[in-house]
Amino acid sequence: MTIIKEKLKEKDTLYFIVALAVMGGALFLPTSIALIVSSLFFVLFAFLRPQQSLVFLVVYVSIRPFLLEVNPGLKLIGDLITLVAFAKLVLSSGREWKSLFTFKWFEWAFFAFLLFGSAIGLAQGVLLSSVIFQVRTFIIMYLLYYIVSRMLLSEGWLKQLAWITVWTSMIVSIHGLIEKLSMRTLLLPDAWKYKTLSATNAVRIYGLTGNPNSLGLLLLFGIIAILFLQTIYKSEKYKWLLMINLVLFLGTFIMTYSRGTWISAAVFGAVFIVTTKNWKMLKRLALAGIASLILVYYPINFGVQLFAEYGHDELPPTSGSIGERFNETFDEKNLALMTESGRFFYIEKGFEVFKDNPVTGTGFGSYGGSATLSYGSPIYKFYGIRSDIYGGRYFYSDNQYIQVIAETGVIGVALFAAFLLTMFGMFWKERKTTFGKFMIAFWLATGFSGFYYNIWELKLYTMFFFLIFGAFASQTNQYVKLKMKDL
Repeated sequence: MTIIKEKLKEKDTLYFIVALAVMGGALFLPTSIALIVSSLFFVLFAFLRPQQSLVFLVVYVSIRPFLLEVNPGLKLIGDLITLVAFAKLVLSSGREWKSLFTFKWFEWAFFAFLLFGSAIGLAQGVLLSSVIFQVRTFIIMYLLYYIVSRMLLSEGWLKQLAWITVWTSMIVSIHGLIEKLSMRTLLLPDAWKYKTLSATNAVRIYGLTGNPNSLGLLLLFGIIAILFLQTIYKSEKYKWLLMINLVLFLGTFIMTYSRGTWISAAVFGAVFIVTTKNWKMLKRLALAGIASLILVYYPINFGVQLFAEYGHDELPPTSGSIGERFNETFDEKNLALMTESGRFFYIEKGFEVFKDNPVTGTGFGSYGGSATLSYGSPIYKFYGIRSDIYGGRYFYSDNQYIQVIAETGVIGVALFAAFLLTMFGMFWKERKTTFGKFMIAFWLATGFSGFYYNIWELKLYTMFFFLIFGAFASQTNQYVKLKMKDL
């Protein structure tokens, strides 16, 4: 309670609460009015308080699926904050306007990749709207990097980002446990409540993110935020708050049963802890992990069985366990399904597309990306990708690399590799610093994630990546920094 009172006295906290209140209140308005009210407020909020508005994106993007399910009128908040903050940066440049056109090698490679993929897509008959949609997906979160890297950040900006991530993760975790205990009957929109889930997914926590993998990613960043704050607050202040939340996040993180996120977390943690030789962090995580099993994981699963027994609800065929989740990966039936219409199928078809178009691929909006979810693809019929398998033309390739290979061929792969490797070069130059080691671990974890997610299209992940990357670039003076203070 004392902590909350202290925070309420801060001006930043009061502005943040007002923004939350506007967003929350807009949920109950008619869609058209909610669109107008939220748009006007967040345009003003982002212009007057650009640094804080970027941090606010953590809340909005994390729970955006829930917000839009309740009221689609809130759909423009994220884009408006990003674009207005970008405009404010441009206006703040003054005599330093030339610095706005200074780019690193990874950015030039990124731009070339976008232009090449777009040109090939249009040449292959992909709809212009589909190509624009795909480019927007790639570039919208990059703009966060562009803004933050060129901005003179306030002294406590990273700390504020960490705290907002912790509070958001805490609320989402508590909601997720309620969802789990009630077997998806409480605090969910009707469309989610009555959604039919497979036996495998029925045991997973979806949360306000609307997806167990997204929830796992959010909690991963929540855990990282706690570990960061623990290095700042080494005394008794906030000690128990951070420890309790670490246990809560780890327990909920396990119950997402997100194998991909577990692997990414393991890669990140192993690289960072080994390179920094921070064995105390490893010990802290191990103890918190054990505590999360004892205090969160097992009690919640027992509670589910108890509520089901007294409520006469039918339990899923399996209550779910970590071992079962990994065993499913190598289950013969699951492997056969993945080969017929899942990840293996997408990889096989992707290489088939590449074989026919090895140099240039088939262009953006043609294979397994976010644009094909909305617009389909002109090549699917030719390659026998039907509309009755896993949503048919509306599918993610669940592998960033096969999408790049199929859509952009050898040239696109070279450009994408240049984008990644020149980015890594920036981190490698700072490898002797803790932040540099952090970004190397982050980069490697992102690379692994690309094998099982379209990771550069996941807004939740790329939001955190580019915000943190931007802070790294700002702190290491990669660009001329422009003054853009919050009023």
